[in-house]
Amino acid sequence: MRQSITVLAPAKINLGLSVFPRREDGYHDIQSIFTTVNLCDRIFVERWPEKDVCLVDCKGMDLPKENTFTKAYKAFCVLTGIRDGVHVTVEKHIPAGGGLGGGSSDSSSFIQSIDILFGTQLDSSAWGYISSQVGSDVFFFSAALQREKKLLNGRVFSAVVEGRGERIYPIESRTDLWVLLVFPGVFVSTAEAYALVDANMKSCSRMSIQRDRLVNSYNGPVREWFFSNDFATPVVGRYPKIQQALNSLKGCGADFVDMSGSGSTVFGIFEKEDNAVSAYEAIARQWCSVLVH
Repeated sequence: MRQSITVLAPAKINLGLSVFPRREDGYHDIQSIFTTVNLCDRIFVERWPEKDVCLVDCKGMDLPKENTFTKAYKAFCVLTGIRDGVHVTVEKHIPAGGGLGGGSSDSSSFIQSIDILFGTQLDSSAWGYISSQVGSDVFFFSAALQREKKLLNGRVFSAVVEGRGERIYPIESRTDLWVLLVFPGVFVSTAEAYALVDANMKSCSRMSIQRDRLVNSYNGPVREWFFSNDFATPVVGRYPKIQQALNSLKGCGADFVDMSGSGSTVFGIFEKEDNAVSAYEAIARQWCSVLVH
């Protein structure tokens, strides 16, 4: 019987992000292309002798008593009847409050881990139920884990994401692009970002875009992408440092620049590796940044 497992949890970026008015259930519908990048947290999960316990250690972070791991664990136990305890150790590389889906990815990889540890062989409906109990971005990462079994070994997963995040339409990933991530050192909570976008809703997108048009743009020349993020204007207005980071990326010759998710991470897309490397060498003198593929 397996006693422990270590998995990786990848970050994602958003290529375009349309946010629609708040629904009666409190959620917002969105439309975006999500794509993973090879910046990963490392998750170590081991069996624990106490029943009904999910202990989480994350160096450098004080997680609340109820967090994405405990939510996922409770949903898993309700669904499967498992009562065995687990101990989770998280090695963070994805910044919190950065719009890269780190917490959601961590919880999806954790679900994968306990599914393997306890041999429960969760099906897609079970993954969907657990994801719905944890957070909207979890649907995407869970779909990635189900579809691309070797995703965490470096494979890229991309999809058009709609609804509150539960409608996932996988697309062929581009592997010819380089992504320069820049972390402005600003924490933006998801709740704060949605409050800002709600107050700014009249300037946000209201019509969804045909999925074929999104995918065609994604597959075309990067400098011709029309993607835009509805969070960017209100969040950047609150945090000017994010705009400074965007300007730095533009100045380094990125083919496309935007903010990921609800912020604060910004990114530049490069079609040529040499340009990406040169930009990283220039921008790393001023900003905390990482070049990923």
